[in-house]
Amino acid sequence: MVGMSKDTIILGIESSCDETACSVVKNGRIIMSDIIASQADFHEQYGGVVPELASRMHVDAVYPCIETALKEAGISLKDVDAVAVTYGPGLVGALLVGLSAAKGICAATGLPLVGVNHLHGHICANYLCFPELEPEFLCLCVSGGNTQIVHVKSYTELEILGRTRDDAAGEAIDKIARVIGLGYPGGPKMDKAGQGGDISAYSFATSHMGDTLDFSFSGIKTNALNIINQSKQKGEEIDIKDFAASYQHHIAKILCDNTMKAVNATGVRKVCLAGGVSANSFLRRAFDEASSAHDIELYYPKLRLCTDNAAMIASAGYFEYINGRRDDLSLNAVPSLKL
Repeated sequence: MVGMSKDTIILGIESSCDETACSVVKNGRIIMSDIIASQADFHEQYGGVVPELASRMHVDAVYPCIETALKEAGISLKDVDAVAVTYGPGLVGALLVGLSAAKGICAATGLPLVGVNHLHGHICANYLCFPELEPEFLCLCVSGGNTQIVHVKSYTELEILGRTRDDAAGEAIDKIARVIGLGYPGGPKMDKAGQGGDISAYSFATSHMGDTLDFSFSGIKTNALNIINQSKQKGEEIDIKDFAASYQHHIAKILCDNTMKAVNATGVRKVCLAGGVSANSFLRRAFDEASSAHDIELYYPKLRLCTDNAAMIASAGYFEYINGRRDDLSLNAVPSLKL
């Protein structure tokens, strides 16, 4: 790693989906400012994110977010050591807005550009909440687009131990939320709907991936759809509270069980959660219980840092920067970027 004799200030920019965000982070751990311009309320009327409209809204919001983040941090661009920006995965048009803004700043100032994988950013959200946390550890990175178990060997060395073979866990939750009329954003609304519900009221099938640590959620999603449709055909009402509770509990159990298998396979007894679904109360409850039962160190970010934000991008950018990463202005958006 590059030797650091002073504090290192990273300006982070995130625009992979429907949050325009900018943050200033010191030494990868200390948030100096964290600005988010959310589009969620706007896209709710469409039942989901409209990519073209999201891109246009990012254009309007990105520079005001940057200016506000610098102002709240009490610094100017002269105090920044590097600009970190999400370049994938995500919506290509949305990614290009943040990437273009970052490249513009770097071209004008000569600051180094550091491209960040959005998923790596989610993992690094834990460093912002837990100053004592250091690799190695296992991380369940779970969101609307990704579900994977990652062995975090160092701040920049990551190995995927298991991943979904079809739908992500978050997508499976969002889809059913729409079907039962909860709307968008599905994850938080499903979580709220299931509070106080009977987790054993409905049962769902589990897909088994043999001896691997992989996941599959298309089967449980189809199973849930079938239960809903069969109830309609019989003229029966689905109990939304019990259904939402049972469904999320089942998904949480699958995620937790596979992660515990990874703990046993690797011997690594430190586990982190990351990504939007890590805010889910059913998932947190399952991991709280498992960590107590199996004597595991468990970490998960505070709720604001579970969803998309630029502080996590600045944190990941810091660790990439001090590890020597520099990108030139030809860096392009990679919507299907892998970890």
